[in-house]
Amino acid sequence: MAAQLKPQKYPQGPLFVCDVTDVILKDDMASMEHPFYSLSKKPDLKPRRYEHNDKWIEFRPSLKGLPTIYDKDLIIYAISHLISSIKEDEEIPKQVEIDPYAFFLFTGRGTGGRDYQALCDSLDRIDGTRYRTNVIANGTKKDVWMGIIDGAELETDEKTNKPRKLRITLSDMIIDALRERSKVLTLHKNYFRLRKPIQRRVYELARKHCGHQGTWSVSIAVLHHKSGSRSSSREFRRAIREMVEENPLPDYTLALEADADVVTFHNRNQSSLSPSEPWSGRLHTQVYEDAKKVAPGWDVYFLEAQWREWLTENEIEPKYPARHFVKFCQSWYERRGPAR
Repeated sequence: MAAQLKPQKYPQGPLFVCDVTDVILKDDMASMEHPFYSLSKKPDLKPRRYEHNDKWIEFRPSLKGLPTIYDKDLIIYAISHLISSIKEDEEIPKQVEIDPYAFFLFTGRGTGGRDYQALCDSLDRIDGTRYRTNVIANGTKKDVWMGIIDGAELETDEKTNKPRKLRITLSDMIIDALRERSKVLTLHKNYFRLRKPIQRRVYELARKHCGHQGTWSVSIAVLHHKSGSRSSSREFRRAIREMVEENPLPDYTLALEADADVVTFHNRNQSSLSPSEPWSGRLHTQVYEDAKKVAPGWDVYFLEAQWREWLTENEIEPKYPARHFVKFCQSWYERRGPAR
């Protein structure tokens, strides 16, 4: 697999400066499930609509086109830093400050003038594109207009003309995902080394649907649809066959059942995604009483099982387990309402 990846430009640890060494890549599940980002390397200026089951999203690109899956690196980087820097009981800030140079190093990019201009182009596409989608919850249907970020600010050194600080204000869509944590998943560190846009997109879908399971099977037609690829069915099948032959994806190998037109993803069982041991401590009796108050009607022992499973899946060891569990129950109730 390594031969199919981009070479590491900065393999030495000391180059990962400004606290990026310990950052675990995190991605929001909404953009992993739905094709928010273009797979084209050319400007994608055409508005489009994506539908799956009862959900739909309309994409309204900026003057420079839809954000690409390479532009998404900036959002992944911002999310990863927020997740790694905030404590469990802290409110998540909407604004995150990024060192552009550290971002380039961490994502394996160059650090020349073209790379800084490409960063500005990415911000134009991310900030300028708007989305409209439907949300159905508790019997209520809503149409929502939104963006990925609410704005950005770039400080540049007047003498060298190189950016020094980038401040990004994330949208409520991203912040809401971070608050729940269960809507954020870990990516393999080699994600940035995948050479082709379709490889990145297929990896996202495998990470979302296969996760820690042994396998996940999906028809090529459904995979094509969910990927958001604008290639023809024939071209997409050829891309999948190449992926099967090369097996470049971190965490997963692919197998193609040509007769059934189905792709099966197999977990390599050798990645950093392997779930850690669940938190095995015990909760005090009073904690269950507090949980009942914030999630009335729900079986708190059922919620505890869900909570422990979620901790394992998301590789979280709570610093304040009691407070963490009660907040989990509160979020559970707010999302689902009374038990039925």
